[in-house]
Amino acid sequence: MRILACAVLLTIVCGCSREPESPELPAAVDERAPDSYRVLFETSRGDFNLDVHRAWAPLGADRFYTLVKIGFYDGARFFRVLPGFVAQFGIPGDPALAKRWHDANLKDDPVTQSNKRGSISFATSGPDTRAVQLFINLADNARLDSKGFAPFGAVTSGMEVVDQFHSGYGEGPPLGGGPAQTRGEAEGNAYFERDFPKLDYIKKATIQK
Repeated sequence: MRILACAVLLTIVCGCSREPESPELPAAVDERAPDSYRVLFETSRGDFNLDVHRAWAPLGADRFYTLVKIGFYDGARFFRVLPGFVAQFGIPGDPALAKRWHDANLKDDPVTQSNKRGSISFATSGPDTRAVQLFINLADNARLDSKGFAPFGAVTSGMEVVDQFHSGYGEGPPLGGGPAQTRGEAEGNAYFERDFPKLDYIKKATIQK
């Protein structure tokens, strides 16, 4: 279970990280991203744009570029939306895809930018465990900077859309009754659609030319 850790406001149970179990895991084949690029997110709530700067966090920018290009986030739910904190996503609708990438961990990037409102960072369960899950900061969360969360981009338009993502389900287990990440990874969108039908989701994410 890959959960965003925040010791200041929330006590989060961190997930486990294992060595890759299959030679098919793509941890070593991330495409090198352009120095900067824009991603358009079409969501159930509306559209927003995200600008990525490779100089901020190169490994994170490359991984994000690779995942967007293969459509990894298309259909993914914003499964953890905590007002005044973060909107987290990155569990794909297909459990087989989630399994394939689950242990494709990245080395940490140095934190060169602050987790300001609108910035995006990879979630982590400890050192060198970034893989696919991301969060958009809904507030200035500078307290996360010292915990290794390295922003690699920021929302440049449509932040009002991000602010409206459904947050009524709250925190997930064990602190709340919201979506359980382990079940989301194991069951995909069948679980989210059945038990948490109000979650907003990504219709399509595309790199803009």
